[in-house]
Amino acid sequence: MKGTNRRMKRLFDKNSGNALILALDHGANEGMIEGLGAIPSILEALPASGVQGVILNKGLAMHYGEMVPPDVNLIVQLNAGTRHGSPAYNKNIVCSISEALRLGADAVSLQVNIGNELEDRMLVDLGMVTDEAHQLGIPVLATVFARGSQIINEHDSTLVGHCIRIGAELGPDIVAVPYPNNGDAFTKAVAASPVPILVTGGPLGQSVEGALDNTVSGLKAGCKGCCIGRNIFQTENPVESMAKFAQIAHKK
Repeated sequence: MKGTNRRMKRLFDKNSGNALILALDHGANEGMIEGLGAIPSILEALPASGVQGVILNKGLAMHYGEMVPPDVNLIVQLNAGTRHGSPAYNKNIVCSISEALRLGADAVSLQVNIGNELEDRMLVDLGMVTDEAHQLGIPVLATVFARGSQIINEHDSTLVGHCIRIGAELGPDIVAVPYPNNGDAFTKAVAASPVPILVTGGPLGQSVEGALDNTVSGLKAGCKGCCIGRNIFQTENPVESMAKFAQIAHKK
């Protein structure tokens, strides 16, 4: 685990101890949504941005990976699905860890959705990915959502707390979850987790201000930063939005 631990340290700012992870892997799921064309200009702005890691699907890692500066970690997304699939919350492995390493990955990530008829396979994927990645000294970031036919409110505090506990129990090195909208199960789960928890940005519709407020609340609850996508790349000024999240994540 020495290699994993060394790489883990690079994913967190040495001064604040927190991480700002920029998620730019939405295109495979959503299609050509607004903002994806801004990815090259966002990557060009990464030096001195306060971002510790960028999540890219393997195709973008192949074409844009060299634009990620040496002091920012390239995190390759290993699984994917589309909103047109049946069900839309299904995620399948589409990239091996060896391929991610060939692309220059410093870490890998995958998404797990619980509360549906496919959660067993996605949990198996999580277990297998963490085993193989740790054999090679690679950290794993797992984004865990409660999404599916059995879920009424994916932002329920108890459900989000369960997502956190899955990460704590099944081996990833960092867990990203949405900030909940009720109850105190979230804070208790964060406090009990042996791995760092990040707050996801959520849908753009809640407004950037809402996502920033969630990040502040998450940090107060003990989270170690945030993992933001739409609320940066779909905003009018992505570089400015990135700076706002960096300021909060690193308490500047």
